[in-house]
This record gives sequence, structure tokens and C-alpha cells, in this order.
Amino acid sequence: MHYLFMLFMLSGLLLSSCADTPLPTEEENKRNEKPVIPPMVPETGTGLPQLYVDGRYLKNNEGQVINLHGFAQTYSPYFNQNAWGNHDVAGCLRYNKMMIDGILSAGWKMNFVRMHMDPYWSDDPSKASVRYEGHERFSITRFKKYLDELFIPMATYANDKGLYVVFRPPGVAPGKIAVGDDYNLFLEEVWSTVSAHPKIKNNPGIMFELANEPINILGPDGTYASNGQGHFDRMKSFCQRIVDKIRANADNNIIWVPGLAYQSSFSGYTNNPVEGNNIGYAVHAYPGWYGSDTEEASPELGGTMGGGYESFQRGWNTQIKPVADFAPVMVTEMDWAPKKYEASWGKSFTGSLGGPGFGANFKYIADMTGNVSWLLFTECHRLAAFNNAPGTPGQYTFLNDPEACPWPIYHWFKEYAAGGSGTDAILQKLEIVGVDHELQILTGGERYLITVGTFADGFARPVTADTRFHVSDESIIRVTDKGMLHALKDGSATVTATYTSQGGITREKAVTIRATTFPLTAAMFNPSIFGDGSFDEETNTLITGQWGFGGWWYNKGVDLSSYHYLVAELDNDNESGVSFRLFDENNYWSPPALYDFGSGRRVTVDLHNMYKQVGSQKVKLNPSHIYIIGFWSSGNKPIVIKNVYLTDNPI
Repeated sequence: MHYLFMLFMLSGLLLSSCADTPLPTEEENKRNEKPVIPPMVPETGTGLPQLYVDGRYLKNNEGQVINLHGFAQTYSPYFNQNAWGNHDVAGCLRYNKMMIDGILSAGWKMNFVRMHMDPYWSDDPSKASVRYEGHERFSITRFKKYLDELFIPMATYANDKGLYVVFRPPGVAPGKIAVGDDYNLFLEEVWSTVSAHPKIKNNPGIMFELANEPINILGPDGTYASNGQGHFDRMKSFCQRIVDKIRANADNNIIWVPGLAYQSSFSGYTNNPVEGNNIGYAVHAYPGWYGSDTEEASPELGGTMGGGYESFQRGWNTQIKPVADFAPVMVTEMDWAPKKYEASWGKSFTGSLGGPGFGANFKYIADMTGNVSWLLFTECHRLAAFNNAPGTPGQYTFLNDPEACPWPIYHWFKEYAAGGSGTDAILQKLEIVGVDHELQILTGGERYLITVGTFADGFARPVTADTRFHVSDESIIRVTDKGMLHALKDGSATVTATYTSQGGITREKAVTIRATTFPLTAAMFNPSIFGDGSFDEETNTLITGQWGFGGWWYNKGVDLSSYHYLVAELDNDNESGVSFRLFDENNYWSPPALYDFGSGRRVTVDLHNMYKQVGSQKVKLNPSHIYIIGFWSSGNKPIVIKNVYLTDNPI
């Protein structure tokens, strides 16, 4: 975990705009699932089965899809509870082998460990101390010494315990990197050394994560950034140089490629992926990233922040799905817990599937993606202390609180190891999470339907992946990959979900989906497009922050050109200078078409005669590309919205 990640979370860069990636067709998915003949690998002495990358999946020699689940170790006194010191190799080995034994003895069903080759061992102590990154004081002589004496013995020990090893290079990436810079050359030297070692080269038990949390890279325009195709083209070149060094020595060790923005941004690889065999992508995921919930979204704290499942899924689809569509993904850092425990990097709570919270939604998203390996980043001494004894409400600890990561993940990993959480008990009912009879969705928007089957033994589990969806009117609503709804135009359609259990029992659930351009729901109406506002969907009451704006933001744009008028009506008097505004640029700071309510309660917009003020000129808006619509006010006064609708008759 990079020490500056909280600053990045606050910067708002994690959900940067990027191009949509087309969903794979059913035929493409079938092709991806076909096993290929795995490469022949020399015998290395490890008892672990050879894994290889086949399309978007990690597979074993039988062609079975493999998703790994594990933990992380780092080898420095600070992260080892100061149990040893003074570059004591024997002490470090003793402590970390004891941690592996303790974790496995506690019942954790792990099958990989991410090993940090900490710069504590490779730093040249004769050089002045610098900001902790790992390459400034790097000594190749010391690195080679401790690769032999410490890192390889630990990897061998882990392999003998049934754990694949993912080596991580010393330290963290600097805030700014560039193709061919000192950090790029440092990584080339590290991985050339590692991949050429006879005990590592083509060892099926050892994989490589190329770097830890790159942030910004120098792009072709001379700027440093973490998004944009030009910058990703440079990131591809940066990583390709390292991959080529590795492949000059070793053909088959699996390589995990980092993204930008602390390993949260990957979309640009879609158009320019790193080339070679056995390549996947290494992702980091923490509360607040990808639109996921932080602790402030907890119902106990008022639930005033966070986006729950829907926002998290959209962020994942924007940043991670583009690479998960063509290569396997490994989440090499991830955790969460309430802040009071001071035991996790991420501050959030497990929450509920489809609702608020980070953990339950992360697991579901990873499972539905289908090719995601992931680990728990909790410190080893805590994992080894886990005893699977339920806690007492009001007296929970970090290890037994269901809202902190260890308790649920311990049991999830057991389910994975057992082949899933399935049951062949009698299927009693099928439900759609968060939806009873009707669901409102933004026209032009997307939303996932999550189906859960409840069985006679009381067990309930998600069954979305095996659910079939039928739509009564596909001109209004379309359902694609894994329950994803697409609202094509205003109107209503019935979606029927059908699931058949392993025991042959079929249950259905039908819901009405209503697509509208202007939904007045808390999930779809954003009261804080500018300023910290609030919206009460029971009364349709908006209160903006000072000089604030609330309404609807259409990231892909909405086409209103087939209508003549847009009408907005209030249900109370205008006490805060309310105006209705439309933007034809995907930027709140761009000039809008502006319509003041004045002393009235209604404004009518002629959609084909809208103008914005640009300098001294009036410029006509294009109604086929509108991105933001809503209400501006001076703030802190209720604005009761009666209706917003499209019409060809303004009367």
C-alpha cells in the first residue's frame, strides 16, 4: 500500500472518464473458456501444478479455470512486529515461516502469498537516507545476496506449503515515472536478476508483479498523468521493456502488470496491451476507490456518503473490466475494517450485497467478473491469531467483527476451497436484491440486477451468473452480460428472471423496469453535483449547498432532440434564486443554457432554441448531446420538485 493513497482518493481521479469497452459476445466467451495445450515447462522440483494464462483466464494443466486467494508478507522489522533486527536473516526466516505455519494452522484456505522483497535488504546503507521508495539506494550486490539467502528460501518454503508466490520488487513507485527513467532501469535490473536465477527461472510456483503502485507517467504531451490513451501507451512501453527483459531469461513465469493511479486505472491497456505470453494485470482495491463505500457510508454514521454496489460496479467496469475482458486479474492489495480497530488500510465495513458497504460488494463483483484472484492484505500476525470463534455484538474485535474483513473472508475462502457455496437443497424462492415489484432506471443508463436464491435449509446465495432474463419490450430495456440492464428510451418493460437449481426446481421473479430521463430517486438524483446538497425522495425536496447544483449527470450524454420541449415545475415558491440549467459539455464548469424561475413555479425549455453565453457570444446548444441537467440555487432553502418531463406540447 502506498503511503499517499488517501491523498489520491481525495483527488477524485479514480473515476476519470474513459472509453467504454464493448461487452464480449457469447461466442467470444465460449472461445475464451476453451482450454489450450499448456506450455511444456522443465521440472523444477516444486510440487505445485503449472498454471498458465489462456485468454482472460488463469488455468491449470487440466484446462480448469483457477482463481487464487491469499495473503501478503513483507520482510522488514517494522512489518514483522520488530521480532528481529540488524539484518538477521535467520531471525527473519524464522519469524516469517512461523507466520505461514500459523496462518495455515488457523484454518485459512490460502493458495498464494505476495512476497515483498523489501528494500530493507537491498538498500546501500552507505548512501544518505531518502524518501522510502526502494530504488534510490539500491545495491544490486546486496539484492543478489539476500535473494539467495532470504527471498528464495521463503519462496521455497511457501511452495512446499502449497502456496504460489508472487514476488513484488523492492519499495514503491515514485509519484512520477517515465519510459527509460531511473526507476524503469531499476525494475529492468531487478527482474533481469530474478528471472535469470536458476531456482526461479520457469519455476511454476513463482510469479512476478512488476511494480507497486505507479501513479503518474510522462505522456507524449509532456504532462504527467494517470489516464488518457497517450499516457497508457507510454505505460505499455514502460512495462514492455521489463517484460522483454524477463522473457529473455524465462519463458513461463506468470507476470502481473500494474496500472496507473496506484494500480486502479487500466482502461488504456485495452487498445495497447502489454505483449507476450502468461500476462495478467495486478489491481489494488480499497474503500473509496471505484466509487465504493468508505466508512462514512455506514448506516450507523447516517449513511450520508458512498454509492453502494451500483457506484462500485460502474467504477470497476470503467477501470478494471477493460483488462479483465481479455486477461486475468489479480488484486494484490485489498482490505477494509471500521476505523476504530486501526488494523486496516481501508476504512469501511462489509455491508450487504447490493446495498451499502465495501466487502460484500467487492466479493460479488470479483466473483461475477469470473477471472479475479485476490488476497487479504491484513498483517500476518493477525491472520495467524484468528481462531474462528464468533464475537459478541457490542464486544467485537477486529478478528471476529462481521463488518471487518478477516471474519467474512476466512469463511469465503473456505467456500472457494470447497468448490463454492452451492447447495442442492430445495429452492424456495428467487429474489432480485433491492427490487420488489418496480425499479426506476435512468434512460441511457445501466444497472445490474442481482438475483439471490433462498433454499429450504435457510441458505441464500447469489445466482445471477446462472439466471436467465426475459424482457417484454427490448426496444425500451435490454439485458446483457450477467444481469446488466440497459435503458434505451423512456418507457416501461417487464423483466422476468428465471433460475433453475441443481435439483431441477425453477423459480421466477418478475419486475417492472421504468426508464425515465428524470428519475426523482435518491439513487438516480445527485444533489451534490456542486456543493454538498441533500435530496429527499419521499417529498422530492432538494436542498443545495451554497451556490450549489443538483440534478442528473449523463456520462454518455442524453439525446433530447426528438422532443420539442422540456418542462420543469416546482411545488413551492422560489426562495433561493432557483434556475434550471442544461449543459452540452461533460463538464459542470462549462457554460449552460440558463432558465430562471423568478417568481414562478414553471419553466419551459425550447430544446431546439437553447443558448449559452460564451464570452460575448451566444452559442446554440445541441439537444442531441446533453450531459448535465438540474437546479441551481443560492442554497440552504428547500426546492420541492413537482415534475420534470419532455413533451411536444408545452401547455
